[in-house]
Amino acid sequence: MGRKVTLATCSLNQWALDFEGNADRILKSIEIAKVNGAKYRLGPELEICGYGCADHFYESDTLLHSFEVLKTLLDSPTTQDIICDVGMPVMHHNVRYNCRVLFLNRKILLIRPKMLMANHGIYREMRWFSPWRRLREVEEYFLPRMIQEVTGQDTVPFGDCVLSTKDSCIGTEICAELWSPNSPHIQMGLDGVEIFTNSSASHHELRKADQRVNLIKSATAKSGGIYLYANQRGCDGDRVYYDGCAMVAINGDVVARGAQFSLDDVEVITATLDLEDVRSYRGELCQQHLEGQQKPCHRIKVDFSLSSPNDIYLPTHQPIQWHFHTPEEEISLGPACWLWDYLRRSGQGGFLLPLSGGVDSSSTACIVHCMCVLLCQAVDDGNSQVLQDVRRVVGDDSYTPQDPKELCGRIFTTCYMTSENSSQDTCSRARDLAGQIGSAHMNISIDMAVKGILGIFSVVTGRWPQFRANGGSNRENLALQNVQARVRMVLAYLFAQLSLWARGKPGGLLVLGSANVDESLTGYFTKYDCSSADINPIGGISKSDLKSFLVYCAERFQFAALRGILAAPPTAELEPLTDGQLTQTDEADMGMTYSELSVIGRLRKISKCGPFSMFCKLIHMWKDVFSPTEVAQKVKRFFRMYSVNRHKMTTVTPSYHAESYSPDDNRFDLRPFLYNTRWTWQFRCIDNQVSQMPTTSTSNTEQKTSV
Repeated sequence: MGRKVTLATCSLNQWALDFEGNADRILKSIEIAKVNGAKYRLGPELEICGYGCADHFYESDTLLHSFEVLKTLLDSPTTQDIICDVGMPVMHHNVRYNCRVLFLNRKILLIRPKMLMANHGIYREMRWFSPWRRLREVEEYFLPRMIQEVTGQDTVPFGDCVLSTKDSCIGTEICAELWSPNSPHIQMGLDGVEIFTNSSASHHELRKADQRVNLIKSATAKSGGIYLYANQRGCDGDRVYYDGCAMVAINGDVVARGAQFSLDDVEVITATLDLEDVRSYRGELCQQHLEGQQKPCHRIKVDFSLSSPNDIYLPTHQPIQWHFHTPEEEISLGPACWLWDYLRRSGQGGFLLPLSGGVDSSSTACIVHCMCVLLCQAVDDGNSQVLQDVRRVVGDDSYTPQDPKELCGRIFTTCYMTSENSSQDTCSRARDLAGQIGSAHMNISIDMAVKGILGIFSVVTGRWPQFRANGGSNRENLALQNVQARVRMVLAYLFAQLSLWARGKPGGLLVLGSANVDESLTGYFTKYDCSSADINPIGGISKSDLKSFLVYCAERFQFAALRGILAAPPTAELEPLTDGQLTQTDEADMGMTYSELSVIGRLRKISKCGPFSMFCKLIHMWKDVFSPTEVAQKVKRFFRMYSVNRHKMTTVTPSYHAESYSPDDNRFDLRPFLYNTRWTWQFRCIDNQVSQMPTTSTSNTEQKTSV
């Protein structure tokens, strides 16, 4: 009958500027698509050069090498007899665009530039690219000589156009265009385009996947159509993890999907669909709206069919149910995959983690264990690339991992850095967790190094600082805490560089950090302490989510040590113990709980609240718990801590981006780091408002009224 089409989309683990590796993965995805019978293959955004090139997009080399890869693709026998849709930067009239290049049988069909740029949150596309603003307009693009030699074409269409095959019409969207209130697919659908494609570089955030799926389903639920979604996967050299989820939808239903988290560098999703289903859907639901537009889509015709004449017995894909990961599962998968990409691409021999026996460092340790679980599963599933990378990391060409615990012992080193202020409880918890995970564990005393540094200070100044508990001032107390923390950082890097050497093995270790997003928000850590590391897998995750994650790990992996860690109060253990017991806790030091910090952090970043507007919201959100005066005190304390410590964000360890309220100073949260920490005008506004309010909380007033 000639109405069923087989289409392919994919998730690729591309790496910024890895032109050779990127080209190989693109070709492999096209090969798989053809084996599965597809006549059209869609890839991720900017897949040829990698999405995360950042300021390398300014370099002419990036444009040159992208065209060289395109030439390789055009020349390859693999790309014949299938429409290939690839992403790369293109300069047109001396303006740089983020483009899709569609080609078939050594001929470029069209170049479609991105029209709506991602320029919020972590994205800065307007820094490197310009949007194509000429709706439904097409120009001639003069091809580079190297491409002309392959295609025999001098110019090709460049602009806002769609591809018209002999049996259907394909329209392109690029990433952020799907998220726009005026998405191109709306007008394309009204003009008869039946197949929509979206090439993305969409990053993982906790609890975000359902938004993406719902947008794609709704894109075709309103006016019918087929929607192909391709996304990058993995760490391409930055703080984000691109989380795949390649999918195909038709008329509001997802019919095929890929994994959100995976160690596969190439994943291809194909689906066979009936174009008549689209036409029937539109005929009943949208007939009155499918009228001729004032400015119809510019159609580029190609003498090629997506369907075959004898397809009556070809089965079509049916709707499937999408099961979303829980936040705890997301933490066990996303950061673990990110860590593996970073480790294998850095050329190092494993990780070193200062394990304190608290929630944060234990969470980092459990994420490394989850990484080892994924690696063993991939090897068992026959993933030769993962096995090859594991062998290279451990330095043994004949090695095959037996189980996650055994693999942890090869690539993961933990150390408990004890001092005279450390408790036996935290030491035992760290040792027990390391034993259950399987890491190579060390116990290191820092007292000798701390006393040596203080001795140097004493020789120079003639003074010996004391803790507050021993009669010292607040300044002495803080300095003594900081010197312990910074010694731990120095020792962590020393052992990371030489631990494998001491065991007679080659290579070094990457130092892992373990400061959570809430501590970064308030600056509740020492600058250049052991939170200063090479990378931090939990730096974008809240304390509340980390606790839930440890509960999940305790149940899934039967790590009994985690139950004691969860029950213990969070503490830095930098001040002297009293009768062997803790006197210092994190929440007491900060003057607020971690759950309160999460609320404040979301108001500051997501709701764009300054001190006064935050106070105005919190007096209602916390009306059952705090009076307006108490809310004012917490808001003021937070902003003082935040502004005093904001400078720490300029040197914070690169962290996995997982939260939309992250205070990461690199691109995501751009703010000053030298503040007037008195906030005189803002705090005065709060005080004036408090003075006009009842002294009792709103909840108390309501209770009295009801009585």
